[in-house]
Amino acid sequence: MDHSAVAAWRAAGEARDAAAAVAALSEDVRLISPITEQFTFDGRARVRTLLEVALEVIDEVVYTDQVAEGRTVALFYEGRLGDTRLFEAQRLRLGDDGLIREITLFVRPLPALTRLMARLGPELARRNGQPGLARLIPVTAGMLHSMADAGEKRFMPKAAPR
Repeated sequence: MDHSAVAAWRAAGEARDAAAAVAALSEDVRLISPITEQFTFDGRARVRTLLEVALEVIDEVVYTDQVAEGRTVALFYEGRLGDTRLFEAQRLRLGDDGLIREITLFVRPLPALTRLMARLGPELARRNGQPGLARLIPVTAGMLHSMADAGEKRFMPKAAPR
């Protein structure tokens, strides 16, 4: 199986080039969010909007690993959101044409996911014509991030194996 679309996707992510990333996608691509099961991003235009915002708010993307079996490829990258380290796994499914037709994202640790939500949400809401929601998301996501960050830094270390 030709994985040239995956190579283009990786290079575009590291270069923070949304247009080049979109060129690796099928017209009917579906992106499944790591944040919510309430919706997906369907079609190149919607995925492009998400990529434009994501590649602006994620401070760094460095792909570290790739595993492939047939038309399914798993990619892993490390990045930063300010001082928060982010680790993402991406399951890519390729279509008959070799382009990426489905992307499922998984993000860890929890504070990285909540910070990502706080950074992505407002701009996505603005681009969808929802300025009120764009003002509300930082408040709600900020509360979630504060709890996740406190758990990560203060409470979970106390439960570490001794």
